[in-house]
Amino acid sequence: MIGGPDTPRSDTPRSDTPSCDTPRSGAVRSDRKSAERPGEAGQVTFFGVGMVIVLLFVGGISVDLWRVFSERRALAEMADAAAAAGANGVDVDRYRVSGVVVLDPALATDLAWESLAGQSDVRSVSERPVVAADEALVEVVVRGEVEMTLLSIFMTGEPFAVTVRAVAAPTPSG
Repeated sequence: MIGGPDTPRSDTPRSDTPSCDTPRSGAVRSDRKSAERPGEAGQVTFFGVGMVIVLLFVGGISVDLWRVFSERRALAEMADAAAAAGANGVDVDRYRVSGVVVLDPALATDLAWESLAGQSDVRSVSERPVVAADEALVEVVVRGEVEMTLLSIFMTGEPFAVTVRAVAAPTPSG
């Protein structure tokens, strides 16, 4: 005998070699599903689908709100430009006589209306703007509406009303 009495024979299985019945990782196989409880099959899928629905809902709301902010900014720019144009309607005759800068209300109103007529972004204006002028200032009020997509579910289909107000006054230079 070559190996001696302590050497295992080749026809007897060695305890340190894996057999065909045990997995190579050393874990014991079980027919019972220990990590899964009854009724929990598909819970991760259900959770994932729920999260996708929530993300789409939040995305839809953010798009609607972004549209409101964007339209409000456009209306505010329109009102600001008209008020600034109206503030250029200084009563020149009165200024030459007294040196006091005051508005000519008729001229200021006309200049504000000219500015509003020249605006190209009027898609959300819902009603005729209001222009008022006196000797001290020009006020322009513009109202608009924004149609909602997802938020219309909660707002009974009515558009969101946006109102902006701009006031300008003449300032003497120098």
